[in-house]
Amino acid sequence: MYTDTERCVRAVQSKDARFDGWFFTAVRTTGIYCRPSCPAVPPKVENMTFLPSAAACQQAGFRACKRCRPDTSPGSPEWNARADAVARAMRLIQDGVVDREGVPGLAVRLGYSTRQVERQLNAELGAGPLALARAQRAQTARLLIETSELPMGDIAFAAGFSSIRTFNETVREVFALAPGELRLRAEKANRHIPRVPGTISLRLPFRAPLNPDNLFGHLAATAVPGVEEWRSGAYRRTLRLPYGTGVVALTPQPDHIGCQLALTDLRDLTIAISRCRWMLDLDADPEAVDEQLRTDPLLVPLVDKAPGRRVPRTVDAAEFAVRAVLGQQVSTAAARTHAARLVASYGEPVADPDPEGGLTHLFPSPQALAALDPQSLALPASRRATLTTLVGALADGSLPLGIDSDWEAARAQLNAMPGFGPWTTEVIAMRALGDPDAFLPSDLGVRRAAKELGLPSTPAALTARAAGWRPWRAYAVQYLWATDAHPVNHLPV
Repeated sequence: MYTDTERCVRAVQSKDARFDGWFFTAVRTTGIYCRPSCPAVPPKVENMTFLPSAAACQQAGFRACKRCRPDTSPGSPEWNARADAVARAMRLIQDGVVDREGVPGLAVRLGYSTRQVERQLNAELGAGPLALARAQRAQTARLLIETSELPMGDIAFAAGFSSIRTFNETVREVFALAPGELRLRAEKANRHIPRVPGTISLRLPFRAPLNPDNLFGHLAATAVPGVEEWRSGAYRRTLRLPYGTGVVALTPQPDHIGCQLALTDLRDLTIAISRCRWMLDLDADPEAVDEQLRTDPLLVPLVDKAPGRRVPRTVDAAEFAVRAVLGQQVSTAAARTHAARLVASYGEPVADPDPEGGLTHLFPSPQALAALDPQSLALPASRRATLTTLVGALADGSLPLGIDSDWEAARAQLNAMPGFGPWTTEVIAMRALGDPDAFLPSDLGVRRAAKELGLPSTPAALTARAAGWRPWRAYAVQYLWATDAHPVNHLPV
């Protein structure tokens, strides 16, 4: 995108928010970089330089605009729609892998040398993994400065900086303000916003439109008691994070998602935000998705009625895989019951920061579930075998499921496991791995909707018709599911 100068200029001059996160505008005369929708008067064309990432702008010596705050724009939708090494690397960097394991750790996960990873990221993003991680640390520091009352020294280490001096220098360089000045500006702007002790409150941006009905409806209707709940207009759940645990409350608003985080270790802030954005599919490009789906005349009424549907994902791929097996050929209520029993027996207790909340446990880790007695499960013998085989593979690392997974390799491994058919494999690819083209032609709800719309209702014929929906078939599934009156398609009252 950023190499198409004419298109970028048009986006900047029209202040088109759809392109926020796709590219950044660096202004040579002022040394500032902005998002395309910056409300300031657009600079002269000859003074604009377009770069693919905030890290590339910072590395080139530009500082973030104080008006449009480009560092807070939605992430590029490319990283969620692609499965190549660069996209997998970006998802891992956003999940904090470079801060925890360094560039060598990132390279090992990708199966490349550090030199190859550096070369590929620099070629496409204009910055290497260290610069990209530094830009993310700067954004985390800004969030903590503006939304908490922590001392600056605590913020520096929580954001991942190795020293207070590096923290101060980076904040001044990126934002042209000292940390104390950033906090003063935030206090003046947010005097009317009440702060909840012990929590960090922030807004998660997204590209409009966003239809929250199926997104939050699905999460709420399938919520596992003790791990998830819908309370006071917010979806709440517990989080297992690299340094500790957390509880998040996510509230849909017209122009953002309200996010309240309570963390046992503030070093997990960036990872928690990244995983919540991933779960809610907030970096999607709904305009591109809906435009493609509208090429099928039978989908046009569904898209026009409620555009901007997202794919409800998960914060933990292993957790979702277990829940997908528990949900095979049973109702939503039965699947929740099975999962709740596992949570009560093997989940790790956590404290809910809300005295009236009902969150009590983390979902059990694969290592904890590896100790379960199959005979204790109220499941058919074949399902017990499927679950124990899956848990064993997750626990010993032979089945790596995560945001960095190779989608086709993961599918092949899942399909080779006993009890895994196309539906289970594809729903895991869709909601746990984030493949936007995952498709469920054998799903009962999809087949029923297809028949009502006049689409082919047999799996083979529907798959052939759905070729025109690629690469967004997972989103087509959301539109087809939405024709049903099932609770997953509606916000709870």
